[in-house]
Amino acid sequence: MTLLAPLDFAATKALFHLPEGVIYLDGNSLGPLPRATPARVADCVQAEWGDMLIGGWNKAGWMDQPARLGARIARLIGAEPEAVVLGDTLSIKIYQALAAALQLNPTRRVILSDSGNFPSDLYMAEGLVKMLGQGYSLRIVAPDDIADALDENVAVMMLTQVDYRTGRLHDMADLTRHAHQKGALTLWDLAHSAGALPIDLSGCGVDFAAGCTYKYLNGGPGAPAFIYVAPRHAAHVAPALSGWLGHAAPFDFSPTYQPGQGVSRLRVGTPAVLQMAALEAALDIWDRVDIAALRAASITLSEMFLTGVQDLCPELRLASPRAAAHRGSQVSFHHPQGYAIMQALIAKGVIGDFRAPDILRFGFTPLYIGADEVRGAVDILAQIMGDRSWDRPQFHRRAAVT
Repeated sequence: MTLLAPLDFAATKALFHLPEGVIYLDGNSLGPLPRATPARVADCVQAEWGDMLIGGWNKAGWMDQPARLGARIARLIGAEPEAVVLGDTLSIKIYQALAAALQLNPTRRVILSDSGNFPSDLYMAEGLVKMLGQGYSLRIVAPDDIADALDENVAVMMLTQVDYRTGRLHDMADLTRHAHQKGALTLWDLAHSAGALPIDLSGCGVDFAAGCTYKYLNGGPGAPAFIYVAPRHAAHVAPALSGWLGHAAPFDFSPTYQPGQGVSRLRVGTPAVLQMAALEAALDIWDRVDIAALRAASITLSEMFLTGVQDLCPELRLASPRAAAHRGSQVSFHHPQGYAIMQALIAKGVIGDFRAPDILRFGFTPLYIGADEVRGAVDILAQIMGDRSWDRPQFHRRAAVT
């Protein structure tokens, strides 16, 4: 397979639909549409669903989509091809992985996480702790205190590799090693790192991981999540959600549950066939991308943006780590009026997003963003800050999605 060079901006940008006049710095929230996706989805609708009807489950390979696409994602996250499966939402996959990890470490009762973790992950942990009772608890510490908080009571260390607000990057290898030295298992959320930087789940010895496919991987809104289970655990995992398609023989319709082989036992519901068709078109691009080269280009772009904003917009205070090696593929800034500033930017065609309480967030995806776009975004942001055009009433009105 021939790899595209992510630094060849014209070649990769041509693979995506981007509206005229828009500088899109929000691929860390929702990736743009690959140009091949509409035709792939239309073919799935007409030639598969339309012409094959229910036969599509066999003839079009719908039932195999979760494992087939999981193997393609495995390359992007440093996983064994047979150790990744798709389906359901990221919250569900976090819940499944967390429950499975607790079951594998039954003499301990503490889930350790940090205050920078994505809230939904913490909600899942809170709900699981309440359901289990029996002394289980969720311990939340500052991100820098994770290593020191690992003790003989911790069953699972649950972390998001890249902080969704600031882009701060946890050292997966180091923290996984610390956790294992203390007898804890690990669960990593890859929502803001899959498709943004090199990941080595197998090499780091990670136990469980999960991530979404609608951000950097460009699977589209509602695209399915993926889950990783280290092969050494796969035969021992007891699924907390024992769904029909995680059964060893779902079409035997047995009244009792028998888990399937390996990571397939963590399948739950019916595959989202149309969403997976969209994701399949996006993965055709990712199959040809060198992740290390992509990461290098991302750092170049984010450094250019960060330096420009600090020079021209001193009112914005950096929220991300200054060192590129310590952050993912995004740069964030604090400002008390961050929401209004972001709305003014969007009105000028520069799309980032806002995260409470005061963070402006910008993602850098070299597949469709280049130096010209970064310079243009800096200039527009400087203009908005200089003339205070962000302080117009329409930019202060909050929408449901920020």
